[in-house]
Amino acid sequence: MSDTDVRLQPRKKGLTRRQKRGISRGVQYAVFAAAVIAFAVTADWGRLRNQFAQADIARQMFPDVITLALKNTVLYTLSGFVVGLVLGMVIALMRLSSVGPYRWLAGVYIEIFRGLPALLIFIFVGVAVPLAFPGTEIPGGTYGKVAIALGLVSAAYMAETIRAGIQAVPKGQTEAARSLGFSPARAMVSIIVPQAFRIILPPLTNELVLLFKDSSLVLFLGVTLEERELSKFGRDLASTTANSTPILVAGLCYLLVTIPLSFVVRRMEAKAREAIR
Repeated sequence: MSDTDVRLQPRKKGLTRRQKRGISRGVQYAVFAAAVIAFAVTADWGRLRNQFAQADIARQMFPDVITLALKNTVLYTLSGFVVGLVLGMVIALMRLSSVGPYRWLAGVYIEIFRGLPALLIFIFVGVAVPLAFPGTEIPGGTYGKVAIALGLVSAAYMAETIRAGIQAVPKGQTEAARSLGFSPARAMVSIIVPQAFRIILPPLTNELVLLFKDSSLVLFLGVTLEERELSKFGRDLASTTANSTPILVAGLCYLLVTIPLSFVVRRMEAKAREAIR
C-alpha cells in the first residue's frame, strides 16, 4: 500500500473529551439512582415510622422544645461565641506582637486548644477548675461554665482567623494611618481591625454554626431540667418514651438554625468574592 493510499484512508475518531464527561456523568447519575432505589425498596419504612415519626410524642415536646431547649442552646452558643471572640482577638494580637513571649504563649495556646477535643475542655472546666480552686464558683453557674468552655475552644480557631484577616489588610492602610499621626494601637483599633472583620465575617459566622452544635456537650457538665439544651432534652424524652421521635425533633430544631446560618455564610462568601473581582 502506497503512502497516498494510507493518507486517503479515513481515520478512526475516538470519543471527544466532552462525550467522555457526559458518559462519566451519566454513570454517576445511574449509580446514585440505583442506590436511592435500593434504599427505598429494602428499608423497613414501617419500623422507621414507628420509631422516629410518632406525631403524638412530637406534639408533647412543644412548646418546651422551643421555649426551653432551643432557647438554652442559643444562649449557650452566643455566650461562648462572645467569650471566644474577645479572647481570640487578644490571642491574635499577641501572635502579631513584636514581643517574643507573647507570640510564644499565643502559639502554645492555639496548638493546645485546637488539638484537644472539645469534650475534654468541658470536663476540665466542670471538674478540674473546682478541684483546683475549691470554694470558687464560676459566675452564671452552668451558663458561665458553658461560656468559658466554648469560648476556650473557639478562641483558638478565631485567633487564627482574625490574625489572617489582619494580615490581609493592605500595609498601605497602616502607613496611611501612621502618616496621619495615629499611634500603632489606635491605627489597629480604628483602621485595621474594622477592615479585617469585613474579610473574616464569613468564617466567623461558620464558627458560630460549629459552636451551636458543640453546645450539645453541656450535658457532661451536669445540668438541671431547666438548663437542658436540645440534645439533652431529646435524649431524656427518648428514654422516657422508649422512642426516638424526640431525637429526630431535636435534630430538626438544630437544622432550623444551622441551615439559615449556612446560607448566610455562603451569601457573604459570594459577596466577598465579587468584591475581590
